[in-house]
Amino acid sequence: MTVAALLDLGLNKENLLNYLKSLNLEGFDINIYRVYKSSISALKFDVILSGNSSKIIKEENLENSKINSSLKLKSVKKVHKHTHDHRNLFDIRKIIDDSNLTENPKKIAKGIFEIIAKAESKAHGISIEDVHFHEVGAVDSIVDIVATAVLIDELGIENIYFSPISEGYGTVKIQHGILPVPVPAVANIFSQNDLLMNLTDEEGEMITPTGAGIAAFLKAKDEMPKKFKIKRIGIGAGSKDFSRANILRVFEIEEVETTSTEVDEIYLLETNIDDSTGENLGFVFEELLNNGAKDVYYTPIYMKKNRPSYMLSVITDDLHKTKLEEIIYKNTTSIGIREQRIKRRVLNREKITIDTKYGKVNAKKIFIDESNYRIQPEFEDIKSICIKENLSFNDVYYRIISEINS
Repeated sequence: MTVAALLDLGLNKENLLNYLKSLNLEGFDINIYRVYKSSISALKFDVILSGNSSKIIKEENLENSKINSSLKLKSVKKVHKHTHDHRNLFDIRKIIDDSNLTENPKKIAKGIFEIIAKAESKAHGISIEDVHFHEVGAVDSIVDIVATAVLIDELGIENIYFSPISEGYGTVKIQHGILPVPVPAVANIFSQNDLLMNLTDEEGEMITPTGAGIAAFLKAKDEMPKKFKIKRIGIGAGSKDFSRANILRVFEIEEVETTSTEVDEIYLLETNIDDSTGENLGFVFEELLNNGAKDVYYTPIYMKKNRPSYMLSVITDDLHKTKLEEIIYKNTTSIGIREQRIKRRVLNREKITIDTKYGKVNAKKIFIDESNYRIQPEFEDIKSICIKENLSFNDVYYRIISEINS
């Protein structure tokens, strides 16, 4: 579903197929075509393995689907046949490393497989190195995961947001027997990677370990921007039919701000620290910002016994509050955190690019009200110009401000 949804955004099919040809795998076909799921047009991406084509086509009920486009990859390079029926993580890493993929897709693909292997190792009580992927299952998983990695790299996006991922209920019959839904590997991936699950009233498995592994590796944030433009939409179809449309929608979005002032609710976390080093406090500062804090600052204070100390203040939202508290407890000597839920009024802004004598400079357009705004050049851009032109910060900053005002 992920590959189909990304391709439906309009990404390059031929480029993807060329990369898949370079994989050192047994023969397989790729079939890309349109189907309807609950009257919604969606793209389908099938990996058809040798000897299994008729089965897959039958399961998809292609005779009842309106196929608008088809693209097949045939005569994939044949390699030596394995004398065993399984591949381990080392084998899969080698297949990826020996392909023609560039470094970033290789990194993404191997990272996804490592997440799945870690979850499987916990489920079966064995080491990651001893986890084996069944030969047939491994081929389509490799193709799905590598294809996802190639397309994500081509997309070149900054952040990936996921809504809670829907799962069914009941049991499912697999090679190891009858297992509860979600299956252990999927449950472990969600547990180990802080993914959000939404249990539905659909009977059966809705999330595979491959899909969960892809989501776990790619997820950057859980919460969507409040306002955004939808630039492109991709819709990928799943194989099963449920009472609701079995599709994955991918939105390529651009975050925007309105010209009105908004009020939101945030949390203020505070703790007083009197026995941590400057290096320690600097490390905590970066960790908090890297894990969802909206702002972090220290205030010099005096505590008991006239000790010079610092009050650590963290501004965050409800989604990241617990994680940030864990970072504070783990990395400082604090034994207690004060918590306040407060309202704040925020001036909205949008990112813009301005032309200056030094070239293009990124800036924020900050709206005071409907008709008044100010433009603030980005510090990092000014810093780069200062270094490149051997000028002082004030010279560059006020020159750019003067150009903006004129």
